[in-house]
Amino acid sequence: MNIVKKNITVKAPVRSNLERHPVPVLGIDYKVKIEYRNIKIAELDVENKTIKISLPNKYKKTSNTKILDLAIEKMYEQIAKVEIERAMEKVRIELGFAPEDYEIKNIGKKLGFCEDNKITVNPEVVMFHRDFIDYVVLHQYCHLKYKTHAKSFFKLLEKHEPNYKKFDTMIKELNYIN
Repeated sequence: MNIVKKNITVKAPVRSNLERHPVPVLGIDYKVKIEYRNIKIAELDVENKTIKISLPNKYKKTSNTKILDLAIEKMYEQIAKVEIERAMEKVRIELGFAPEDYEIKNIGKKLGFCEDNKITVNPEVVMFHRDFIDYVVLHQYCHLKYKTHAKSFFKLLEKHEPNYKKFDTMIKELNYIN
């Protein structure tokens, strides 16, 4: 599924054969290069729009799908630590309030949720452009004030993101739950 945002095509990842399918990071597709080396644990390096995954030689003749998926998930988690912190601070300054806590956690088909004054954001959100990440965080911040998608919730959301309907449509098209 393709989503076009600011002339950047974003694709939901297909990881069954990483070397044939790009891996999206912040709305940019990265090629994946897999190499086998005399190392003990897998390594991942990103440079020049290429994600280089080095695996121990012992994996040459086995299916590496689970190992490769795990490497990409760990990469998303590391990027999410930086990007979600950036978005949280941006929205905190803009709205003038903050949650008691937040966490980055894979939550399946949800990109984020707010419960008990705590925001949880799915690390997969870093597949998408920063504007999209900012929207997901803003949406959850609005739930700090309004628990449901009532009129007042959407008024606050629209005040800070006039194009919120476009983002909500993207989320639905990507089969995520908002």
